[in-house]
Amino acid sequence: MSEEKKSLNFIEQIIEEDLANGMPKENLRFRFPPEPNGYLHIGHTKAIGISFGLGEKYKAPVNLRFDDTNPAKEEQEYVDAIKNDVAWLGYQWENVLFSSDYFQQLYDWAIRLIQEEKAYVDSQTSEEIAEQKGTPTQVGKNSPYRDRSVEENLELFEKMKNGDCKEGEHVLRAKIDMNSPNMLMRDPIMYRVLFKTHHRTGDDWCIYPMYDWTHGESDYIEQISHSLCSLEFKPHRELYNWFRDHVYDYSKTEYPLIPKQREFSRLNLSYTIMSKRKLMRLVEENVVAGWDDPRMPTISGLRRRGYTPNSIRNFIETVGVSKRENVIDVALLEFKIREDLNKTANRVMGVLNPIKLVITNYPEGQEEILVAENNPEDEHAGSREVPFSGELYIEREDFKEEANRKFFRLTLGKEVRLKNAYIIKGESVVKDVDGNITEIHCTYDPLSKSGSGTEESMRKVKGTLHWVSIQHAVKAEVRAYDRLFSDEAPDSYKDKDYMEFLNPNSLEVIEAFVEPSLQDAKIGDRFQFQRLGYFAVDNDSTPQHLVFNKTVGLRDTWAKMNKK
Repeated sequence: MSEEKKSLNFIEQIIEEDLANGMPKENLRFRFPPEPNGYLHIGHTKAIGISFGLGEKYKAPVNLRFDDTNPAKEEQEYVDAIKNDVAWLGYQWENVLFSSDYFQQLYDWAIRLIQEEKAYVDSQTSEEIAEQKGTPTQVGKNSPYRDRSVEENLELFEKMKNGDCKEGEHVLRAKIDMNSPNMLMRDPIMYRVLFKTHHRTGDDWCIYPMYDWTHGESDYIEQISHSLCSLEFKPHRELYNWFRDHVYDYSKTEYPLIPKQREFSRLNLSYTIMSKRKLMRLVEENVVAGWDDPRMPTISGLRRRGYTPNSIRNFIETVGVSKRENVIDVALLEFKIREDLNKTANRVMGVLNPIKLVITNYPEGQEEILVAENNPEDEHAGSREVPFSGELYIEREDFKEEANRKFFRLTLGKEVRLKNAYIIKGESVVKDVDGNITEIHCTYDPLSKSGSGTEESMRKVKGTLHWVSIQHAVKAEVRAYDRLFSDEAPDSYKDKDYMEFLNPNSLEVIEAFVEPSLQDAKIGDRFQFQRLGYFAVDNDSTPQHLVFNKTVGLRDTWAKMNKK
């Protein structure tokens, strides 16, 4: 095997083999088929990346198709959000399509299956159908309605379509094999009656096709060459092929290409819930502020938190394509956004827990404009002006009245450098009646200004602090987010509700002060607050009230906290 072939993932190997065996390259066509019943989350990005990535690799079209067959749960809001998320990730689709586009064709094919005695109307209750289906170790039993005549089945199916039957009164089932070891092959339901308004077809239909019937035939109609899905659908492949092959018998002139279903492992992430139903509960019970809450694993939540498309695509590429289920450490995702923002985010200064610092020998009323580099990782990022004065805010944690030799920040009698500015020395403190420090007094060395070229400016001290000039500081709201769940696998317990593992400290709202260059920051802009982490301007932000979301810290502190 060549080195090039070894580097291909197993899906690419399948495609290469198909091409080598005579499939024309122009026949390659892929799709991403979400159900519009919720917002896309990080787990979906793997399927998105695989299908659209193959489209990019082979210059083949990729359809964005919505499997919209359950009007009880699907909404136009979700359609719009999904399109926005896929486009934001940087992928381009060939067509936007809907399974509902094929309702008439699917119905016509269902009629053909009834006529060929491959489908029948069952009038059992859902409980009776479930019971007679058997178990994985016990074969099923034939429905008492399995041998209805073609004429009676056609008549009942038309009544279902015309709205003359109640919900649950009848279903249409494929007639396959009640003794099959694959329970999905034991006469699966194809249609049920639902009196719900569909987001696209309105009330035109009151029977809706089931997923297994719709999905494969939609692939067939669209002439998808490789239908790629996650491993939980592997048992469905036999049924996928059965439906496809029976329709192919009388549609091959119009639709000559036979789709091939193949499965890959889905993306599981630690400290994260991937179930749309469970995520919906978080929204409905107001645990979070909506689908785009920055603590949510949704793509819109990650975007609002400050994640970049590039970081997510790099994450998916690193995870790779495999056949084996595993759980990816969320720290890898956090590493990818740090890696990306380190290259692209401008450095700024903000103070989240301020204490006043007074430089007692700085000329009263004097101000300076210092020049600071925007991003040392990007030679084209330029520089900005930062005002400096004799009264500053620094982080409260950056000062101790007394400290040991391992404390390299400000303390009395020792020196540190103010970032882009001067070396200062702690002299004294001011306390309130309760003994709490309210001000720190220090002196500065006027010859030690960063970049001035003096011998004093090049003098080394062990600590460097960020700061904001009080006179020029801009007040801002900072939303410091942490992981929503405190357990690595919150939904893995049979005897516990995943809601029990909600992290009570997943959000802290802080009144902070930032340098004035951020006054004009736009929604979505991303920055590194020096020494603190990466932050993004939130959707709620206005020029009058800046709001920043903490994307991620500069280092992975979670692992250290949980080892204690």
